[in-house]
Amino acid sequence: MTFDGARFIRACGLSELAEDTPKRVELDGTPVSVVHTEGEVFAIHDICSHANVSLSEGEVEDCQIECWLHGSAFDLRTGKPSGLPATRPVPVYPVKIEGDDVLVSVTQES
Repeated sequence: MTFDGARFIRACGLSELAEDTPKRVELDGTPVSVVHTEGEVFAIHDICSHANVSLSEGEVEDCQIECWLHGSAFDLRTGKPSGLPATRPVPVYPVKIEGDDVLVSVTQES
């Protein structure tokens, strides 16, 4: 499914997401953490930019996901880290909700 040049893939069902609990999925070979928090659904790259660990294993608070290993937190809206040791952002991905389906775009069509 395409929308504004982006190809959306079903990541999971909205009913599968617990509030403030990240869900790890793999879309087109890309690890993604899908998070339902503050009434919205976000998709962020699941690998911390500081250490090669899954962000889905961290906690979500104040629209940020925290890396469980060293404590860096990343904004779910922008991917920007809020403090050290991470200094590089992680990608965030567009999300669409259609019924119970959570659709995420990890690639741009050319």
